Amino acid sequence: MAVVRLPNGERIKFLVDCGQFLGEDDKYNYLPFTFDSEDLSFVLITHSHIDHIGMLPLLVKKGYRGKIYTSEDTKVLLPYALEDTCKVLGENAKRNRRPKFYTDTDVETTISHVCDCPMNVPIYTSPYTKVFFFKNAHLVGATMILVIISYPGYEDINLLFMGDYNNKNVFLDSEELPDWVKELRLTVIAEATYGCMVSSEVTTCFGENICRAARDGKIIHIPVLAVGRTQEALYFIRNLQKDRFLSTDVSIFYDGKLGMKNTKLFTNGSLHIKESMRDFLPQNLTWVDKTIRQALIEDNGCKIILSTSGMGSYGPSRMYIPAFVERPNALIHFTCYTTPTSLGGKLKQAGQNEKVEIAGMVVRKKAEVKYTAEFSAHSKADVEMEFLKKFKRLQCVLVTHGENESKEMFASRILDNVHTKNVCIFDRRNYFIMGPYELIKTLPSKFPIL
Repeated sequence: MAVVRLPNGERIKFLVDCGQFLGEDDKYNYLPFTFDSEDLSFVLITHSHIDHIGMLPLLVKKGYRGKIYTSEDTKVLLPYALEDTCKVLGENAKRNRRPKFYTDTDVETTISHVCDCPMNVPIYTSPYTKVFFFKNAHLVGATMILVIISYPGYEDINLLFMGDYNNKNVFLDSEELPDWVKELRLTVIAEATYGCMVSSEVTTCFGENICRAARDGKIIHIPVLAVGRTQEALYFIRNLQKDRFLSTDVSIFYDGKLGMKNTKLFTNGSLHIKESMRDFLPQNLTWVDKTIRQALIEDNGCKIILSTSGMGSYGPSRMYIPAFVERPNALIHFTCYTTPTSLGGKLKQAGQNEKVEIAGMVVRKKAEVKYTAEFSAHSKADVEMEFLKKFKRLQCVLVTHGENESKEMFASRILDNVHTKNVCIFDRRNYFIMGPYELIKTLPSKFPIL
């Protein structure tokens, strides 16, 4: 949350994203907000992933009645994501004997507050603030958000929220930031998901692993995120077929209602993607529902099953993984970042043939389990630093969104390689007081440390 203190004594409070902690241990989601929801002037949303929007209905439930600004495509995707999240959180609450975070009614009310905004034009969110949304290749609909705070007789304060950043996406045409933005005296809030990794360290292995497993007659299970990764993985498999690396005789199944809904949006023209990319589905693809899921699990023949969720902790993946992890003839291939407490994170930490606890069961990890960062929608540290170098008058970089080690390493890399006055790790421990020219000071917060 940002608090703007104006010379006339007024205050403007706004929030950028309102997400859910991901992973099987959801205790952090029960921490109270560190602000009063009804005091917020406006809310900005960078994109539709759950770790950025999952708690919006709780915000509304607790009294927020203002506008929620986001891009046109995110407004299309957001209702499906929140409806699915409400269901998942409700099931978790029932299982853990805890109260529900919010209801379907709260989701409907939240959606009614969402305002879609065009790219590259000023949106006036208050008499003293205007925002610009700029395309971000992290995801269809993803944006970077520039907030300009103005007051007569004073220099502007400019804040650029990068969101989850990437500079390329197979479904999108890339766009460069306008030159006038690069000339601003600027504070940038930057993500550090892959702050420990540079692009040259990414190993390209997914296609080879899938084709090898198919030749060996294995069951291949690919957990995928419902939006972005689902569509990219299906397109990748289509290209494996097209290039004759993967036989079209290998049956492909997709399981996950949210992923199916999103894929329909990709193919029917509802989203701003390349016209040439609307036809991306592989041959021999079957959409799965619960009537055939158990038969797929019991069948030991060669096939490819893609399912949500990407980290393995929710959705159909939670049913496939326990069934396949004990089978030596199975390959489970993760395609996204997995938090340490997620099912994918637990499997990553377990050695081959070691015991691992999954959904209350203790099993042995006999399946082949692989991970790849080649599909990641997050840029690596070197790409993000090159982006930061484009700004001529960079005052401060606030590093957020990542494991502590990643944030610390990325902050160190910025300090060594990017010309800026200050680099800070942005978390619950401190407040950062920004002026038009520089970071003025930091103050300790009273919030519990996660």
